[in-house]
Amino acid sequence: MRNFLDFKGKTALVTGATGAIGKGVAQGLAQCGARVFVTDLKPDQVDAAVAELAAAGYDAAGMAADVTDEAQVKAVVDAASERFGNQLDILVNVAGVAGQKPIEEITGEEWDFVFAVNCKGTFFFIKHAVPLMKARKSGKIVNFASKSGKTGSALCSHYSAAKGAIITLTQSLAFEFAKDGIHVNCVCPGITDHTGVWNFMSANYIDNLKQERAQVVKQFTAKVPLGRLASIEDVVDVTVFLCSSGADYMTGQAVNITGGREMH
Repeated sequence: MRNFLDFKGKTALVTGATGAIGKGVAQGLAQCGARVFVTDLKPDQVDAAVAELAAAGYDAAGMAADVTDEAQVKAVVDAASERFGNQLDILVNVAGVAGQKPIEEITGEEWDFVFAVNCKGTFFFIKHAVPLMKARKSGKIVNFASKSGKTGSALCSHYSAAKGAIITLTQSLAFEFAKDGIHVNCVCPGITDHTGVWNFMSANYIDNLKQERAQVVKQFTAKVPLGRLASIEDVVDVTVFLCSSGADYMTGQAVNITGGREMH
């Protein structure tokens, strides 16, 4: 069997790379031989992520940016291109934010912010990265949607709607870029333990449902056939696979990582 997780000679750009999952994806790609460029909002956290990758012996660089600002996004892509010789093989759009409120309490500004980070940021990075892939007639793009983008979650209408938009964006671009040898897929994780999103969401569920954290976790895991929350490694492993040659006959897919809770 071929070693499809060999990324030697490949370059990757990972957004949201200082969070638990984004950092895990960057490390996973680097461990398989990729040169990695990372980005996130806070410069000190980006610098720390780069230092951690470099200390492990990986070829890494990074630059902070606000994904909702197109000029900053373009600057990141330009910097990654310059750093790696006008080559970009892999783009993983992890950057995102969650939100949880009854819809009557969501402000227009909150709705717009959730869509700006999750959807506009993904759009901007693809827009500016894809010319580099088209020039090489190959590329892998993996976007982050969510289980909530397939079956909406109560109290998360803006988040669910934004993640649903990521799924249809992925499908549209899979059609658009197929002729260019570019594969576009997305992942739809369920609740993933030890992440900032779940810490935020669980705190809000505790408040809204008036339950202890252990009861909230029990309530959610009861809906999962495999009986546990996703781990960071579960999400990273599937994401890295979708970046690999093992996924060469996959495009336009929204891959569930939900322990069986989502089956469509």
